[in-house]
Amino acid sequence: FHIGPARARPLTSSTPTPMYAISSTTAARVAPATSASAARPRAARATLRAPLPVAKTAAALGASSSSSRRGALQIVAADAKEVPGTDAKGLGKALPMEMDIDAIMKLLPHRYPFLLVDRVLEIEQGSYAIGLKNVTINDNFFPGHFPQRPIMPGVLMVEAMAQVGGLIMLDPSAAGEDGGGTQQEFFFAGIDGVKFRRPVVPGDQLVMKVVLTKMNKRFGIAKMKGQCFVGEDLACEAELTLALGS
Repeated sequence: FHIGPARARPLTSSTPTPMYAISSTTAARVAPATSASAARPRAARATLRAPLPVAKTAAALGASSSSSRRGALQIVAADAKEVPGTDAKGLGKALPMEMDIDAIMKLLPHRYPFLLVDRVLEIEQGSYAIGLKNVTINDNFFPGHFPQRPIMPGVLMVEAMAQVGGLIMLDPSAAGEDGGGTQQEFFFAGIDGVKFRRPVVPGDQLVMKVVLTKMNKRFGIAKMKGQCFVGEDLACEAELTLALGS
């Protein structure tokens, strides 16, 4: 038999050789010392070395940004719910308008400071009308009625109802074009059953409904039922008699 040379063993082993720290005084074995690279787990090294896929990274960033945006929206919504008081939107309701102040001044001969109708909400000639007056502290009667407690005089509420009643009686075709009002005129002929239910103060909206109850065309005499409201409250009511003139 031929015997070949012996195969040399490798100098290194797959099993790492432990290293020991030797004390200079006792020369005793203290503890095995391992290098930092050897102490790292292989899985950790693999995780650190292998970069994340670009698609997964972008998806993670997108999810993070979207979640932050949702958080911002939730914060804004929470802040909006914390606004104190009632929502102002819708409180000042837009009322209907059949006649604006220009159309009113073409019919009524009244002028400042005695024009007491700012808007006509509804009107049917020869039947009824609903008018509106905005009561403000700038009205010229408040400095004297009364300085310590401004209240709209009751007689002016009756006058305002009479002006709304006049719009029912006056002919729109006879409206003046020069801003001076129609040439037709109407006068108070009687007031009955007047009752004042509540005071009217600056900031109120006085809504007046006047209904024609009887009309004598031969003599131009009209009887009407008038009511003034502030919101749901009845402020004044009266039976009016008006006479047409020329």
